[in-house]
Amino acid sequence: MTNFPVFDGHNDLVLRLLKGDVTAEQVTQGVPDGHIDTPRAIKGGFGGGIFAIFVPNPDNISVDHEAMKTPPYALPLPPPITEQRAVEWTENGFTALEALEAADAITICRSAAEISGALPSPKMAASIHIEGAEAVDRDFARLHDWHARGLRSLGPVWSRDTVWGHGVPFRFPSDGDIGPGLTDAGKALIRECNSLRIMIDLSHLNAKGVEDVARISDAPLVASHSNACAVCPHSRNLTDRQLDMIRDSDGIVGVNFASAFLRPDGKWDDKFGLDILLRHFDHLVERMGEDRVGFGSDFDGALVPALIGDCAGLPNLMTAFRDSGVGDALLAKLTHENWVRVLRQTWGV
Repeated sequence: MTNFPVFDGHNDLVLRLLKGDVTAEQVTQGVPDGHIDTPRAIKGGFGGGIFAIFVPNPDNISVDHEAMKTPPYALPLPPPITEQRAVEWTENGFTALEALEAADAITICRSAAEISGALPSPKMAASIHIEGAEAVDRDFARLHDWHARGLRSLGPVWSRDTVWGHGVPFRFPSDGDIGPGLTDAGKALIRECNSLRIMIDLSHLNAKGVEDVARISDAPLVASHSNACAVCPHSRNLTDRQLDMIRDSDGIVGVNFASAFLRPDGKWDDKFGLDILLRHFDHLVERMGEDRVGFGSDFDGALVPALIGDCAGLPNLMTAFRDSGVGDALLAKLTHENWVRVLRQTWGV
């Protein structure tokens, strides 16, 4: 599958390093659990992607996955986190990514041209993303500093509310039309990201926040790891109206492999056929066109289909695509070409 290296819209490997689950050196050698390491990436054709820096909730507060096994559910959002905690974790996230690069696990890419040049390679191509902008200061000094260190993508929120805007709680069945949109500060953040040509990620934003970004931003609209609400009516997924907005901006949606956002019943359960995953790809391609859909696995941050398991299992998905009639040209677009195109348009390089 080396002709179809996967450039993926979202993963949470950095969080595993920040929590001390693995070291950069172990990533290069192989780890016994999780979804991404160098040996499995080579085996599965995982060429890299957008690596998220995410600040976890304090006191081990997490999403109640047990409740997500028995829909319907409406889970409360964790409380907001402090800017001090966010800055500390985010700085450590940059350090972790730089350690991965020093260990030859990744190449930090600051342009679409660098991503193209790194695919395929034993070293994963990595674009740096901040998921939830709690660490960004109001005068954007840290945003500029992190951009100089390689930051190229930012999500104003993870599902927690921030000073910038409001995220969606984990609800099924539900759409994302929950709560108000961006704050005035959040609207200023979008404009500042545009000026720096930092990609803005719509995943986790509520419906009004998505519409605010669409009105303000001059860049293609991007949802790095979201699915079709028409297939799985989950609050984390995108309605057809939102898909049309992304299409009209010539943006992209990365299909999320999280089981609860794929399954029509919304269950946190990884035992299902890949035909369900293909239904999301099919709906997105039909609605937005074949140039605006890619991968957004959420590896190391989600319960993915057992038939994939981790990034070494990506050939199973490629086989499913082949069996459903997907040809070489479309497979190349879905696996990496569409992401490279949108990033080039956004970043200008």
